[in-house]
Amino acid sequence: FVRLCLDKILLQCVLQSRTLSGADAINALRPFYFAVHPDFFGQHPKEREVNENSLKRLNGYLENLQKPGFRSFKPTQLTFYVREREPNSSNVQESFSASGFRAVSFTLHTRDLLSTVLDILNSCSLSTEHVQSLNVNAQPHKEAKSTVNRPIKWDKTYYSFTGFKDPEEELEQAQRLETTLISWLDDNEASAVKRLKKSLPLRKELERLKIELSHELQLSDIRWQRSWGIAHRCSQLHSLGRLVQQRPEILKNVKGRTVVFTDRSGMSAAGHIMLGTMDVHHHWTKIFERLPNYYMLQKRLLLLEDRISQLLGGIQVIYIEELQPLLTLEEYYETLNSFYNKLCDSRLPFHPRSLRGLKMILESDRYAPSLHEFGHFMIPTVCDPAALQWFIFSKAQEARENLKRKEEMMITEKELIDTSTERFSLDRLYKEPSVSSAQMIDCCKRLLEESLPYLQGMHLCISHFYSVLQDGDLCIPWNWK
Repeated sequence: FVRLCLDKILLQCVLQSRTLSGADAINALRPFYFAVHPDFFGQHPKEREVNENSLKRLNGYLENLQKPGFRSFKPTQLTFYVREREPNSSNVQESFSASGFRAVSFTLHTRDLLSTVLDILNSCSLSTEHVQSLNVNAQPHKEAKSTVNRPIKWDKTYYSFTGFKDPEEELEQAQRLETTLISWLDDNEASAVKRLKKSLPLRKELERLKIELSHELQLSDIRWQRSWGIAHRCSQLHSLGRLVQQRPEILKNVKGRTVVFTDRSGMSAAGHIMLGTMDVHHHWTKIFERLPNYYMLQKRLLLLEDRISQLLGGIQVIYIEELQPLLTLEEYYETLNSFYNKLCDSRLPFHPRSLRGLKMILESDRYAPSLHEFGHFMIPTVCDPAALQWFIFSKAQEARENLKRKEEMMITEKELIDTSTERFSLDRLYKEPSVSSAQMIDCCKRLLEESLPYLQGMHLCISHFYSVLQDGDLCIPWNWK
């Protein structure tokens, strides 16, 4: 009778506790999505990729909370770049990226939607007032704390008597157990192997289609801007194959070029043919028909780069896909032309060929020049010419040293990737673009000190988080424990 009474009281408390529907959760998180949505980070590829990956993991966490009977969970650490520029006084880990965005890291460990929503908003210093307008039986959640949202705190004897698990004790235990590489592989190896085996036929089909199309069109390469799944990539290649069969005459000008499947169609600043995955064949056909015009514009662009180089003492103007936003050829030409006109008006006294061997990239979202760790100058298009001259002269020697260090680092990185691939019998080892060479080197060195039989035959991606991708690739953070 006592146990029945306790069960009845517990049920009433659960019914009176704070609840939130899935639709309400999405509405409540609108300010957060607006602050971190990858589409708003077009000029910042690293921040865009981090936010995109974190949103995928966040959506998976929210979906699990809505599953009937969901009880077990694992604390999920997320990192987002927020568009705010002012620091705040919250206790979450945060730092400012080179582009000025605030990087916010926090761990989700709540068991209901409302607490999760409030934790996210508070962690990112976003207002929670609008949450109170939703149909929620709750008091304002003034700060994100790692406590279980229960109306009363049960005595430990209740859990001993009823056999129920103490949620506070479970939470404390989960927080004490930090995710390690070995424990995560133990828990996820079977799932990854299952997905990988399922994807093998599609992987072979993708490789076959890629080789056939590359040979038929005499392409230099076929790439993808985003980490789409294997099935999605196969579908895109099938679409290109159908276009080849229907309109073979328009594809005669693609010889030696690289085709990139991305968000929009055109030609990239790097000279690659971009095919928008949301565009129909009609748009792709127009791009192929306009290739001769694109090639003419590309020649003018290269000439413009040479003229800028001559005005700046022989420094080479380059475009780095991994570090710069994906610009069209037209956009990049306008950027170069504007910068060139500014240099012509300023008449900077650089000695001819005094800066040969140095490199620079142009950026439209910066106001002060900087030197990248790899040795290239990052020059804003709006930079003051006098400040530009002084900065390049003062950093020239450091830039040469960084360029030399970069070459050594790239060799070391490749050797470690090859050694790790062979040591663990991996089918593939690669990294996300947002992972630097220094981070990859550190990761591989520490991996080689471990015994990891789980990795045999797997596809391993070095990233910023733990995840099993839909096709069985294992993602681990570069700074794994």
